[in-house]
Amino acid sequence: MSADTDPGQPEQAWAARSVPGLDVALDGSALRLTLDRPTKRNAINDVMMAGLIAAVEQAGTDEAVRVIVLRGGGANFCGGADIVARNAAGGARPRAGSIQRRLPYQAHRLIPLIRETQTPVVCAVQGWTTGIGLALAVAADVTIAASDTRFWAPFSERGFTPDSGLTWLLPRRIGEVRARRMLLLGERVDAATAVDWGLVHGTASADEFEATLDDVVGRLATGPTVGLGLTKWLLHAGASNTLDEHLRNEAFGMELSSRSEDFREGLAAFATKRSPDFRGR
Repeated sequence: MSADTDPGQPEQAWAARSVPGLDVALDGSALRLTLDRPTKRNAINDVMMAGLIAAVEQAGTDEAVRVIVLRGGGANFCGGADIVARNAAGGARPRAGSIQRRLPYQAHRLIPLIRETQTPVVCAVQGWTTGIGLALAVAADVTIAASDTRFWAPFSERGFTPDSGLTWLLPRRIGEVRARRMLLLGERVDAATAVDWGLVHGTASADEFEATLDDVVGRLATGPTVGLGLTKWLLHAGASNTLDEHLRNEAFGMELSSRSEDFREGLAAFATKRSPDFRGR
């Protein structure tokens, strides 16, 4: 460590890398994760899942990353988990309990990570957004859907039960009746309906999609990173806290955020009637 290195802000080499089916790129202060199996509707396999988990885990502790952007390459966002490849791989039938043992380290690790990391996560979806793709869209902090997006929870039509937290996420986001329509009846939901239900945060036409996404990502990437991260933490923790517990957390969040450089910049900008220049510190 050099003499001028802040011991509280260690340098961190970016270790998470692209893997087959997942492109990982650090673009300024935005970590861009792109599902890249367009011929398979970007269905997520075990290698991609491990890559996503590694990238989000590191982003949550990396000072260089101020926003995570998750999207799919090609015409679709994500066709769910690649269960066809796993079941068609041949070999001996997995012994009973293999799914229950595996999921906590795969999808059931990724979804809580996205919700719990203090780094804001933006999800950009288009085309088919199904299974875990749907869960990712709901778990993200802001999700923008192209006008051709179709959301689907296909579990009832495949003969098995939902995973990736969908039976927890959907009722809280869109209500129990609508969640049952999607999870029990397999109802497909278009982008306009998804916005009306509050399933996602906005939709845009093909011509406006990239500009809309860039605006959201830019606002988060240049925002007060400490305050945004603590606000995300408060929203997440508040789902299971009592009011008294939550008020204590809000006091804690205010204490930390008010000690940030961005807080002082926000006050200075307000006093001089200019836009703040937040540096994420």
